Order: sequence, then C-alpha cells, then structure tokens
Amino acid sequence: MREGFVPGGMEKETLRKEERIRRRREYLAIYQEAVRINCDHFTLLIRRNQQAQRRLGITASKKVGGAVTRNRVKRLIREFFRLNKSLVSESSDLVVIAKKGIPPLKLSQVNKEMKGALNRTRDVS
Repeated sequence: MREGFVPGGMEKETLRKEERIRRRREYLAIYQEAVRINCDHFTLLIRRNQQAQRRLGITASKKVGGAVTRNRVKRLIREFFRLNKSLVSESSDLVVIAKKGIPPLKLSQVNKEMKGALNRTRDVS
C-alpha cells in the first residue's frame, strides 16, 4: 500500500519528504523559470516540474525577523500547504518567499492570502 494513502479514496493530509524542495540548484532553477505572484506578506513562485507531485519550498531570510518569527512563518506555510494541496496543480513546484517585516500572522490570515494568490495563478497559467 502506498504511504500517505488511506483506503476509501482519501489521502492523508501529510507533508512527505518527497513533497519538499530541498536542494539549492532546484531553488535556483525555480527562481529563474517560475511565474511570480505577489501578495501582501509573501511572493509565490510556481513552476511545472518533471515529477508527478506537488512540491513546496519556503524561504524566510533574516529580514523577516528573528529565528522564532521565521520558524513560525514557515510552520504556517507548511500547514497551509498540507491542508490545501489541491489548490496547487499536480506536477508543480511552489516556492513561498516571506517578505520583510511580516507582522504576527494567524493561520486564517495565511489561508486567505495564499488562497487568493493561488487563485490568481490559475488565471495566469
């Protein structure tokens, strides 16, 4: 049985290792080729990939804030992706860049902003 698969047709809402962008060269390729969508607190980069799954990458520099702030932002983005994978088209890479000076956000705020940005990408693609 495939990992992450639940009998009955529903997939588990997990974020597996294969669903993450982890290598620097992959990030660099995405930065060069991706479609950029700007929103208030994030920049989204979306690009088609050669794999048959969605992947997520997150960038949060020190300009975003201290380690606690950066880690919270990354946790919120991962949680959004985990719960809303279906909004990202199959075989796509999504890199989220946190912008400078993000105020303390809640998951509901991240959901609203990211869903709006991803809906705009469907118009672009």
